[in-house]
Amino acid sequence: MNGVTGRMGMNQHLIRSILAIREQGGLPIGGGDVIWPEPLLVGRSEGKLAALARQHGLERWSTDLDAALADPAYEVYFDAQLTSARPPAVEKAIAAGKHIYCEKPVTPDVETALALGRAARDAGVKAGVVQDKLFLPGLLKLQRLVQSGYFGRIIAARGEFGYWVYPGPDPAPQRPSWNYRREDGGGIISDMFAHWRYVLDNVFGPVRSVLATGATHIPTRIGEDGQPYEATAEDAAYAIFEFDGGLVVQMNSSWCVRVNRDELFELQVDGTEGSAVAGLRGCKIQPAVGTPKSVWNPDLPDPVAHRESWLEVPATEPPENGFKLQWEAFLRHVVLDEPFPWDFVEGARGVQLYELAEQSWRERRWIDVPELTL
Repeated sequence: MNGVTGRMGMNQHLIRSILAIREQGGLPIGGGDVIWPEPLLVGRSEGKLAALARQHGLERWSTDLDAALADPAYEVYFDAQLTSARPPAVEKAIAAGKHIYCEKPVTPDVETALALGRAARDAGVKAGVVQDKLFLPGLLKLQRLVQSGYFGRIIAARGEFGYWVYPGPDPAPQRPSWNYRREDGGGIISDMFAHWRYVLDNVFGPVRSVLATGATHIPTRIGEDGQPYEATAEDAAYAIFEFDGGLVVQMNSSWCVRVNRDELFELQVDGTEGSAVAGLRGCKIQPAVGTPKSVWNPDLPDPVAHRESWLEVPATEPPENGFKLQWEAFLRHVVLDEPFPWDFVEGARGVQLYELAEQSWRERRWIDVPELTL
């Protein structure tokens, strides 16, 4: 596990996924057998790795990636490094015959992602890319509504994601400074549009075109060293996506917005027979027969309490951590050869969308989204 001293690698992948699987006694696969993940922590800082291993009762860690990859006891290589550092490490892992599981964006550009996918295929190793939001309770409920035909014909959707990231110094910023430096791979388009690609593709079908613009609303922020630095990457993006059949989806992404929503992400979907608002965990619906008849009259108070007529979609099973669920699916893919559709092509599609969104921003025009294959 390379890059697990970072925020996502440590919290979501090591602690809430791999260690959680171990705490439950492994991943049951039938017949009394379990898959038991044994992590080897890899990174650049001896001190951080040793402290992390000690905190969680782990014995194996290393700052030598080559030595770790040479150990035949470890069959899977996981990468949560900075995106720019990932391709050469993944190349080494493929050459060492390891199965590959990577955070997103999988690579800085589409061609590199497809090249790694071809290398993995040719080497006969399995490869997967993190697409955690597909496993979140709110979006699972939304997918079930779509599949059931609840909406009738889906007309349009709009999404809002984001929160206020403090520029510093007090309170301290809650995101790392590299997120705001383009030269270090920062920017909300590369960070979030890889997510929006797999969310939109899975809920509505393939994205066919994109129109996007970005903005750097806060040009100076305070870094980890307490010193001001220039934000060279965008901290907000505003996009429209088109789909087959005329469906239009708007999506706002911002680290400069104060939240007046139930969750940090909400996606409203409107159809001829009903609407829904899905967050990361919750999902509310308003069917056509329960839709109030609104009349615009700015001279009088609105007589309709609009939010009161929405119904919460109940959970069909206890919610699980989305990262853990996908880790379990990948481990079953490696051990049992079960299907795992979230491969390097899927990862490349996320990279493709953010590249095309940036092109749209630069050229101030709609950009079509071509098909991708290895």
